[in-house]
Amino acid sequence: MTATGWALAVIAAIAVGLAKGGLSMVAVLSVPLLSLVMSPVQAAGVLLPVYIVSDIGGLIAYWRHANWRVLARMWPGAIAGIVFGWLTASIVPVAGVELIVGLIGLTFALTALLRRPPDGPPRPARWGAGSFWGGIAGYTSFVSHSGAAPYQVYVQPLRLEPLIYAGTTTVFFAVVNAVKLIPYAALGQLSPANLGVAAILTPVALFAVWLGVRLVKMMPQRAFYLFITWALLLVSIRLIWQGGAGLLAG
Repeated sequence: MTATGWALAVIAAIAVGLAKGGLSMVAVLSVPLLSLVMSPVQAAGVLLPVYIVSDIGGLIAYWRHANWRVLARMWPGAIAGIVFGWLTASIVPVAGVELIVGLIGLTFALTALLRRPPDGPPRPARWGAGSFWGGIAGYTSFVSHSGAAPYQVYVQPLRLEPLIYAGTTTVFFAVVNAVKLIPYAALGQLSPANLGVAAILTPVALFAVWLGVRLVKMMPQRAFYLFITWALLLVSIRLIWQGGAGLLAG
């Protein structure tokens, strides 16, 4: 890669690490950033090992804080979404998925920013909604590691405490990423070249995990969710632009 490519790769690895440290929405920037210098498919293949090693750091910090009730409602749909993504990998354009994810995230972020904070109790964790949004999160995570937006659509209205939110998010995507190893290997996305780049980026991501853990513990709940919502808004706009451009070019 060129110097610009390596710079973008390092920033992408930092985004992955910060996400595993608890700032979940930041990771959605990783594949779009690398896609500026390589194909989205290769970018996803390079970053999956970085995600998985970073997951270990996140699990060490957060697994005790996970809400297993929420996870039980989302994992079946997520695994089904990954399987569906594997079966349709050769016929569905990545740009189309990026556009859909961007529109979902943009709608949710604008709604969260414009509406008044709810006065009632948090929304309960329901099976139907959990399976639906878990499925979308699993599918979009398989295609471009962008499952955080649909995941947040379901989880944020539950209004979990920041540490519980971070723990639930970390454990959810740790399992999702581990499951993705099987189809990624079958599709040839874990090539020696991709693994070599991932090995160089992993220490950067692990440092960012530590940094993310410290930031989550320092941030008050209101600031935490405001940060996540604005990150979702900005990333969604980027995904819409990238997905729309890809469809037009195709």
